[in-house]
Amino acid sequence: MGVTTVTEMTDGVLHTLFRTEQGGHEQVVLCQDRASGLKAVIAIHSTALGPALGGTRFHAYASDEEAVLDALNLARGMSYKNALAGLDLGGGKAVIIGDPDVLKSEELLLAYGRFVESLGGRYVTACDVGTYVADMDVVSRATRWATGRSPENGGAGDSSVLTAYGVFQGMRASAQHLWGDPTLRGRKVGVAGVGKVGHYLVDHLLEDGAEVVITDVREESLRRVLDKHPQVTAVADTDALIRTEGLDIYAPCALGGALNDETVPALTARVVCGAANNQLAHQGVEKDLADRGILYAPDYVVNAGGVIQVADELHGFDFDRCKKKATKIFDTTLEIFTRAKADGIPPAAAADRIAEQRMAEARAARTA
Repeated sequence: MGVTTVTEMTDGVLHTLFRTEQGGHEQVVLCQDRASGLKAVIAIHSTALGPALGGTRFHAYASDEEAVLDALNLARGMSYKNALAGLDLGGGKAVIIGDPDVLKSEELLLAYGRFVESLGGRYVTACDVGTYVADMDVVSRATRWATGRSPENGGAGDSSVLTAYGVFQGMRASAQHLWGDPTLRGRKVGVAGVGKVGHYLVDHLLEDGAEVVITDVREESLRRVLDKHPQVTAVADTDALIRTEGLDIYAPCALGGALNDETVPALTARVVCGAANNQLAHQGVEKDLADRGILYAPDYVVNAGGVIQVADELHGFDFDRCKKKATKIFDTTLEIFTRAKADGIPPAAAADRIAEQRMAEARAARTA
């Protein structure tokens, strides 16, 4: 019948699942519901600080292995993001494999919700790329552990609002650190991806007096911004954007891996600060940025506004309270830049140390 047994699994697959070089994930759940076509991966990296919170990504991956790896990387990033955001929550992430425009259905979302519920609160989900507030409303019918719901269903609504606001605060901190003034007025900012988060970020930048250049693979996303803001300039693709003359800040706001061996040498910007998760294609990229004198604001620090927003649903949502917490991303980003300079390390390494210290202290307190 061709059934794969445990003895037929390769060391490579097991190594990927356990991620021993990064300390390992606590739990990885493979989910399948053939009736609805659901194929999903739920990865829980750490519950040291509390239940693992992270969104659900719905994406047409090139392979199942790529989906597993993405879930693992994203889950680990959420542990660090939640720790640095000051939340008493661990890190997790889920991916649903497939094209959401083709596969997404009420039946599939309910099946996914049942898998989330089966984890008994160890994993709390929310929106991510390919999933929206309306989707979380459906998922929440099958599990109590879904956030990012609509206000009508007791939720916080679109978490992209505060994600964009937090990235904007990270940009202000970057400007303060590099140029001595926490404003984007007169700066040219390139935004790659003006979908769920990016179009809100454009609003903040224009209000602050920045000149904005955008690109997106979806024509409708570009049109929405250009119709609202005719002063914004659009370029053909990300390659053109990163090479834009006079660019001060580059904001990757789409999928991960935007900073790699091809893009970093071509960057004209002095600062990278964006909403996309896992922007560094590999660990050596941040050194390449530093060698070129480019300041990198760690993605999981500056894009934490959304997780702050959805986490607040667990306590009874209050937007003003959330926005106040998200404003502190400015201070956290500055603290990381200061620590990086003092320790002679890149900003992401400094952020990692701060997050790891908080998680280690929580684990120690739990076992004391």
